Amino acid sequence: MKILFFGTPEFSVPFLKALVDDKRFEVVGVVCQPDKPSGRGNRVVACPVKQFAETIKVNIYQPSSLKVAEAAQTLLSIDADAFVVVAYGKLIPPTLLHAPRLGCINVHPSLLPAYRGPSPMQWAIAQGDTQTGVSIMLLDEGMDTGPILAQETIGIDDNETYDSLVRKVHTIGPRLLLETLDRLGRGEVIPAAQDETQSSLTRLLEKEDGRINWHQSMVDIERKARAYHPWPGAWSVWNRAGKELRLKILFMKPADFRADVPPGTVTVKNNRLFVDAADGTMELCSIQPEGKAAMDAVAFLNGYSDVNGATLA
Repeated sequence: MKILFFGTPEFSVPFLKALVDDKRFEVVGVVCQPDKPSGRGNRVVACPVKQFAETIKVNIYQPSSLKVAEAAQTLLSIDADAFVVVAYGKLIPPTLLHAPRLGCINVHPSLLPAYRGPSPMQWAIAQGDTQTGVSIMLLDEGMDTGPILAQETIGIDDNETYDSLVRKVHTIGPRLLLETLDRLGRGEVIPAAQDETQSSLTRLLEKEDGRINWHQSMVDIERKARAYHPWPGAWSVWNRAGKELRLKILFMKPADFRADVPPGTVTVKNNRLFVDAADGTMELCSIQPEGKAAMDAVAFLNGYSDVNGATLA
């Protein structure tokens, strides 16, 4: 089976590697987004999928737009049996969607129709779900609305972070993709329409999403901190001596006492750091002040002894 793979970030790489390693499939090309400036030096770097593709000596395509006729024709001329899309980052236009013999197959890390869109794993953790999953689907013109080919459930632990959930998806997802492609090629898969009454939609996360609202409950704050690790991270702002200092909260947990002060107020007790939420007190165990390295509460208090009684917002 000839596969044209579409993907861009690190998340996509294990799926591409699984296809390359399986002799039932031939990856005849890789499509990823153009190289972009990155980091403080604004140096142009290749995306993770391109970096991996270069090691396996496969043709790489980086069109600025799939809607350009020349780009679409180039991809169509490859004559792949199936397109496999894993976090490519752009919509596939209708001219390409229905071109391959077996269709355009997408991997989505949720139990569709729940959490359609770009941030399903973060949404599942932030909402306090106890399970999510991987869906293999046929793409259509909508946002993750196509028929389902296969699904597998993944449990979400009480201490789950985005990073740990990605590892679970990488354990299950590539295998499920290979099994589904093989069965699809043998005509053993019957696509199942999604139940629109159960659908929900996510959006791209922004830096501001990580800002902690201390007027929320401790449960909501802790869930979002886990969901948004490592990006955009959980953070708050301390107005210190007339200047704003952004503090990234790397690890926090419910405190073993209640300070009973207004939400966002900092309490220092026994060389430990606490902040009140709407319904209780959180202990900040690991902090990273803007421009500094990560540190524990003791190291933070050694450098910022004036934080007691301050307000984080």
